[in-house]
Amino acid sequence: MKRSEINALIRDAEAFFAAEHFHLPPFASWTPDDWAHPDGDISEIVECGLGWDLTDFGLGDYHHCGILLFTLRNGRIENLKSGRGKSYCEKVAIIDVDQFCPAHHHWLKVEDIIVRAGGGMGVEVHNATEDGGFADTDVTLSLDGVRRTVPAGTTIELGLGESITLEPGCYHKLTAPDGRVLFGEVSLVNDDEHDNRFHEPIGRWPEIEEDEPPHRLLIGDYPKYARA
Repeated sequence: MKRSEINALIRDAEAFFAAEHFHLPPFASWTPDDWAHPDGDISEIVECGLGWDLTDFGLGDYHHCGILLFTLRNGRIENLKSGRGKSYCEKVAIIDVDQFCPAHHHWLKVEDIIVRAGGGMGVEVHNATEDGGFADTDVTLSLDGVRRTVPAGTTIELGLGESITLEPGCYHKLTAPDGRVLFGEVSLVNDDEHDNRFHEPIGRWPEIEEDEPPHRLLIGDYPKYARA
């Protein structure tokens, strides 16, 4: 992806968040110079991967297969092991009409997906087989505390305020059939490097062509710009 495209998408997302009265933390609007000269210790932001995250999964077609996220808070895997510190994560994300986040599951993370604003949301679900395929078994889910069992490949439709709990080993593909959707994710600690299993062999991060300076840093930019 070109940096100019990423910048335009983030500016558009900032406007959408503002229109929906969803307020991001102060570091969401930091410039690269702010990251290079922070007023305080920002090691938690950098090490836990808080901030802007946008990807086309390495496929070069963001408007078809892509997602924009902002990680608001996150802990570390060692917090889960010790039972101390932040053992949780919270994100907010945007998917547009005709766009999808491809099917993936997690080995460790349990997550709730919550529709916050915009249109409705589709969540296609499958159980994972031991070799990473789609199982043909029924999938049991919790929808706002109500247990439901659905056939493999069912797309659960969520309206505003509705949520779904996704357990480890449950493949999920996210779509926005009714219009741009703003949704939240509340989960155990997020570890994108080690706890994502995509059904198709795709990448997690975009390849960036630096045709202009960053408007906002992505979490992958921190090693280059941030002074933690």
